[in-house]
This record gives sequence, structure tokens and C-alpha cells, in this order.
Amino acid sequence: MYTKSLFRLGLVVVMTLAFSSCKKDKLTDPVIPNEQEIITTLQFTLSPTGGGVDIVMSFIDMDGDGPLAPLVSVSDSLMANTQYTASLVLLNETVNPADSINSEILAEAEEHQFFFIPQGVDVNVAYDDSDLDGMPIGLSTILDTGAPSTGSLTIVLRHLPVKTATGVAQGDITNAGGETDIEASFDVVIE
Repeated sequence: MYTKSLFRLGLVVVMTLAFSSCKKDKLTDPVIPNEQEIITTLQFTLSPTGGGVDIVMSFIDMDGDGPLAPLVSVSDSLMANTQYTASLVLLNETVNPADSINSEILAEAEEHQFFFIPQGVDVNVAYDDSDLDGMPIGLSTILDTGAPSTGSLTIVLRHLPVKTATGVAQGDITNAGGETDIEASFDVVIE
């Protein structure tokens, strides 16, 4: 009986030492990833360099991946063989007043790039802005139209693209990688 009691006492001492010798991990603040911006509205404004009426392409999607289709509009046709200075404005209109996303994109310019993808329409888009590393962003561009044509222009904003990958700095999305923050496609007519 004495042996059993001694064994139990020894077991209690060993377990107490084992539990008391365990270090408690320091509590650290969790790393919170940079949340993706909420973008409900994309507005692409083109101003003819020789003067004339601005063309506004607008994409509004208030429910994101919800059941409602986005509202897409183009204010007018583009003129053939014309150069336009172009600018993008992105908004989060789920809050009042609407929040401009442009400032966030500029603050994280190295992590963002717009791509302009024409289909069947004779346009060429050149970047007119860059991040601190000299790589393109795309909030400001120069758009040149060619011959009369009809097609579409898709604008894609990528988060964390590989800007040094082949063709990416020239606007080729093929090797860009990253995640799409917003994608908007517009029907375009050049007359």
C-alpha cells in the first residue's frame, strides 16, 4: 500500500513538473492581410487631344458577384484616327459619400496595374503614368484610334501582377498573374 502511495505521489510530482515547465507562447497580433478594395464603379473618360466632346465609358456593379447585372454604358462613338488622353476613376459607392479607390491604388502603385484589351476594334492604349519603380499603372493613358471598326475594349485591374514578366510592362496581361480586382468590358464603335 505504501508503495502504491509513493508511486502516485511520484506520478503527481512528475506531471506537475512537466506541466509547469511548458512555456506559454507569447500572444502576438495576427497578421491581417491587405483587404481587397470594394470597387463598384469604373469610369473611363477619353478627351480628344485636338478638342471635342469627351467620351465616357461607365461600369457600375453595386452588388458585386450578386444576381444583378452591371450597368454598362458608352456615351458616344470614338472618332477614327484620333488621339485621346484618358483617365480612370474607381469608386466604392456602397458608402456615403462615395470612396475614391484611386488614392489606394496610387498608394500601392507597385501592387496594381490596369490592362486594356481590345477585341475587333482598332485602338492602341499606351500608359501615361508609372509607379516608383518606373513600371506602368494605367490610371492615366493615351488611347489612339485607327480605322473605323466595331468591337469591345476590356479594362482589367490586377492586384499583385508580376510587372517584370515578359510583356506585362507593355500591357500584355498574359504573364501578369495576380488577382483581378475589377474587369469591365465596353462595346466600342469607331466612326
